[in-house]
Amino acid sequence: MFRIIAWLFLAAYLLVVGLWPSAAAPVALAFDGLGAVIAAIPGPVLLLLAVVAWLKHRPAPTHATA
Repeated sequence: MFRIIAWLFLAAYLLVVGLWPSAAAPVALAFDGLGAVIAAIPGPVLLLLAVVAWLKHRPAPTHATA
């Protein structure tokens, strides 16, 4: 029984180790592409976009009742 479980664990380990790099590659490439796009935009433009987004979506002020 132990030998069967050991073979199953070995098979699972080899599948995970063998398939993980090919499964993670598209995700890594997508993040690299996103980083390249963000790096191509100048910093002041990103800051301006952040300020505009904050001003557009800022929470409404609450009025305190006395």
